[in-house]
Amino acid sequence: MDFILDNIWFILFFIWGLPLGYYRSKFRKIVYQTDSWLINIKPRFWRELRGLFGNLYPENAQYKRFRNFYAFYLVVYLVLFAIYFFI
Repeated sequence: MDFILDNIWFILFFIWGLPLGYYRSKFRKIVYQTDSWLINIKPRFWRELRGLFGNLYPENAQYKRFRNFYAFYLVVYLVLFAIYFFI
């Protein structure tokens, strides 16, 4: 029990970060309109950022729904980091 209490922030970041690779991959595949796994290792970020903070495909409901979910996921990550930093 002491281990868990001593490492609670590490455990929270680890658990919350597990699905990050899957979510980012899915978002990048939607933004770049590809099914190739190679998009995960290519150093392209500008369109991804525009897709996250803007609206690249206004007619694509799947894109909008997943963009909002991914933004929420990243905000929770940011809140966890802010709480850790200020405590």
